[in-house]
Amino acid sequence: MEVNCETIKHLAQLSNFSMSDKQAEKLTGDLKNIINYISELDKLDTDGIEPTYQVFEMENVWRDDEILPQDADREQLLALTKEEKDHQIKVPKVL
Repeated sequence: MEVNCETIKHLAQLSNFSMSDKQAEKLTGDLKNIINYISELDKLDTDGIEPTYQVFEMENVWRDDEILPQDADREQLLALTKEEKDHQIKVPKVL
């Protein structure tokens, strides 16, 4: 896909961004420079080099779930909320 002003403006429209012609031209030049810079990696000879999957030797550390005693009980915690319903914290609707 070629990067040009029309493509940039189309993507801006799809993203609901307002963009002037001058901004689109500048972004087009910037993106072309970035793509050219990244394309330099294609010139590297990577034959015989094993891919790096993990830089650090890491492993999962598992622990047993424990229920520890708490200083506050359910009623004390619910008393701190703005609103509760059926012994649960009521929060604003997200969607």
